[in-house]
Amino acid sequence: MPQAVSGFSKLSKEEKIQWIAQTYFHTPEEAEKIFKQYWNQDAKLQQLHDEFIENTITNFYLPMGISPNFNINGTYYSVPMVIEESSVVAAAAKAAKFWSTRGGFKTKVIATEKIGQVHFLFRGSIEKLQPFFDKIKPQLVEDTEPITRNMNKRGGGILDIELRDKSAELAHYFQLHVTFNTKDSMGANFINSCLEQMAKTLCRLAAEEPTFTETEKAITIVMSILSNYVPNCVVRAEVSCPVADLAENLPPGRPGAIVDGHAFAEKFVQAVTIAEIEPFRAVTHNKGIMNGIDAVVLATGNDFRAVEAGIHAYASRNGKYSSLSHAKIENDLFTFWMDVPLALGTVGGLTSLHPLVKLALEILGKPTAQELMQIVAATGLAQNFAALRSLTTTGIQEGHMKMHLNNILNQYQATADERKAIHAHFAEQTVTHASVVELIEQLRK
Repeated sequence: MPQAVSGFSKLSKEEKIQWIAQTYFHTPEEAEKIFKQYWNQDAKLQQLHDEFIENTITNFYLPMGISPNFNINGTYYSVPMVIEESSVVAAAAKAAKFWSTRGGFKTKVIATEKIGQVHFLFRGSIEKLQPFFDKIKPQLVEDTEPITRNMNKRGGGILDIELRDKSAELAHYFQLHVTFNTKDSMGANFINSCLEQMAKTLCRLAAEEPTFTETEKAITIVMSILSNYVPNCVVRAEVSCPVADLAENLPPGRPGAIVDGHAFAEKFVQAVTIAEIEPFRAVTHNKGIMNGIDAVVLATGNDFRAVEAGIHAYASRNGKYSSLSHAKIENDLFTFWMDVPLALGTVGGLTSLHPLVKLALEILGKPTAQELMQIVAATGLAQNFAALRSLTTTGIQEGHMKMHLNNILNQYQATADERKAIHAHFAEQTVTHASVVELIEQLRK
């Protein structure tokens, strides 16, 4: 039975691996071998990776692929994507090519505001706190000047500070609700540093305020932290074309090999409407969007957990979880669009450290944060279009399982001859895990 360990962080990487291998594996030597197998042979590069996080023992690889032919506002992009799920990159590339000849993706940034909050307790009334806040507001900004100086030079910085009364929901609870523009950086550290300085200024000036009682002077700071909910940092992505232009030939031999544009558009709009009104569908629908968004966010060294949290909160902003994307047919014109909040950066953090992130950003033409927002949103919309197209025509599993076939063959260590025979067999057959395993067993007999 594994025991608690003391001083694990002080062990060397070799010692950490030895302890893990000997504590949790029946064959420690084999476990150690696998952990070390994923180390980079370049010691300097490996040290860089080791220092990204604490208690590093090895590298965990994910595939990095490219989706070409993204026509976004008239410029073509090859979009880097980091993801492990079969068919995601292929689907995005297929949707990008489809729309590249139908006007491409139109995108625009609607707003770029980011939010941070100082959460505090004030044991007094808003009637006394509000005039105090109005008086000290300039000082709150002034005291952050050493932090904001460089950001201000780049055209960013603090946009506004509001006092918000939340005492009806939690006794004595108030907020400093601060709006920021962080230009090309995601800005988490910048925002948090500003907030912590504001909290210090707030407490100092409250303690000196002559109109406050001793109780009121003793403001309690609960926490100072940015918010990953950014409903005013939003980008729109859209595709549209005449309904007739949606007609497309599928590979021959399938039911409905020719997709009728009008019938497809109507069914597509119905599918999106279902995701708008049915949360059980909306979650999976939006997950498909996130397949595209997360993959580009990861490839460009951004925080996909923050993006996920903010986007799903945005999908619930009207009190019910709903589709992020929308579709309509008007005057025989099909339009499919999405507004999505994205707080991204192209400077700072991993963007300047991880070698592959640098390459990914270079492939994208070294975009600004706003340009990256548009590329990411277009990729999410492309992914959604590809999924809905499959769902409303051939079904999702056909393409997905054919992409998954290689994973099954790798799992069973298929030989080159076995792979050739199995791919030929399933060229026109439905792939299932059971049927692939059965064929492997037959071939090996």
